[in-house]
Order: sequence, then C-alpha cells, then structure tokens
Amino acid sequence: MPADALTEPMPTTFRLLFRICVLGALVTGAMYALATYVEPTPEPISIRFPTERFE
Repeated sequence: MPADALTEPMPTTFRLLFRICVLGALVTGAMYALATYVEPTPEPISIRFPTERFE
C-alpha cells in the first residue's frame, strides 16, 4: 500500500454520487432481471378457520 493512500483526502462529492448511482444501477438491473427472467410457481393457498368463531 503506497504511503499517499493513507493521507489521501476524503473522496469528492462527484465520486460519492457516482458510486451511489452505479450501486443503484446494479440494484435496478438485478431487480429487472429477477422480474423478467424468473417465473413464480403458482401454488394453491388454503387457510383453516376455527369453526367456533362462526357459530
């Protein structure tokens, strides 16, 4: 690790915003890929109600 890396100032606002945008683009791309390419399997849903509530 170079000695300058330890004394380097904080990243600029542009770098921060760029990294946030890249991270957002990756998350958006992953969500789009999941929504487009993954098909959910429909399953029947059954819910049992206690009969004493209806009497």
